[in-house]
Amino acid sequence: MIARLSITTLTLSRGERTLFRDLSLTLAAGEAVALTGANGAGKTTLLRAIAGFVRPEAGAIAFTAADGAELDPAEARGRGLHMLGHLEGLKGARTARDELGFQARWLGGEAIDEAVSVMGLKPLLDLEVRKLSAGQRRRLALARLIAAPRPLWLLDEPLSPLDIRWREAAGEVMRRHLEGGGLILAAVHDPLPIPTRSLDLGAGR
Repeated sequence: MIARLSITTLTLSRGERTLFRDLSLTLAAGEAVALTGANGAGKTTLLRAIAGFVRPEAGAIAFTAADGAELDPAEARGRGLHMLGHLEGLKGARTARDELGFQARWLGGEAIDEAVSVMGLKPLLDLEVRKLSAGQRRRLALARLIAAPRPLWLLDEPLSPLDIRWREAAGEVMRRHLEGGGLILAAVHDPLPIPTRSLDLGAGR
């Protein structure tokens, strides 16, 4: 599965506006990179391009296995990465239990009990998602990273709604992921509670 992400001379646009040109980045197993820059600089668009939702104007995005073999992009994206967007993508009418179960089954994961324990979700399981606070919804969204492990995590402001306790808990989840050979690329305004390299996309427009 994915052990390396390589971005080469990438150019991305939104509408008629070019966000950036000739961006290159390599992310290897066990590494985390924080994407910084002003609103509108292209952080979210870059994550979406890596996930396959945005077509680059130029350049290449490649995924490599541990043995050095280049992976089929569709296969790598379908089975090897998680994207957690600024909006969690949760269905409000479901209970937290049903939503986590659906997400885990859809993604082929089975570690639901571990996810519930790590993210402190047990008291919330019988509540409808729409009744959860912003921080509780983010914990539920983060739980699917644990319930259905995948090597590459693309995270958009993952800690923004969380209080100090749950930021620390999420940081520990990220540390364990990296120690197990995972990769993290996160768009942030506030520093992540893990060692990272930074890539500044600039001031935006």
